[in-house]
Amino acid sequence: MKKIYKEFFLFPDIAVLLVILAASICVQVWHGLTLPAIGLFAFGMLVFMFSEYLSHRFFFHLKAPKNSFFLKLLKRLHYDHHKDPNNLHLLFLPLWYSLPQILLISLVFYLVSGSFWLTLAFAAGLKTMLLLYEWKHYVAHRPIKPKTKFGKNVKKLHILHHFKNENYWYGVSTPFVDVLFGTLKDEKDVETSRTVKDLEKRL
Repeated sequence: MKKIYKEFFLFPDIAVLLVILAASICVQVWHGLTLPAIGLFAFGMLVFMFSEYLSHRFFFHLKAPKNSFFLKLLKRLHYDHHKDPNNLHLLFLPLWYSLPQILLISLVFYLVSGSFWLTLAFAAGLKTMLLLYEWKHYVAHRPIKPKTKFGKNVKKLHILHHFKNENYWYGVSTPFVDVLFGTLKDEKDVETSRTVKDLEKRL
């Protein structure tokens, strides 16, 4: 397990994310924890679950664009991950994508709330869920056996997404949003997709 933790936490993108998350939590604790801040931290985690699902389903799985720049972008973000799902360098979201996404969602929240400190708590929730997402994604693609029934189920569903059919089981950190959007199916009711490992060929 030491090797597994070391590989995950010392991966550059994950290490930077950890430092940013730790710094923001320390600043929040220094300023003072309040019930609204704790509630918005949890709300940030919930918002990320939906952002994760919607990005995965409607952006990462776009039909191959004709524009070479956007095609290259999608190949790095997701297409190539389906071709080579255990490649560590394709496994994690690059910081040049994930951090601007966090900043954009946080900016929208700030424009609504008008509070820097509440936005900081909300953003910490987003970053915490991003880290959990990365960990669960890592576990799904590594020879790790989750100990809980929930963990085993999350891993199984992600493996089905990669090797059974790419049109279902989009949730990586949780199947909760799949349930809401009707993309959590019994594997016996789903046909094996011809393009599950080659998203560029989707029609």
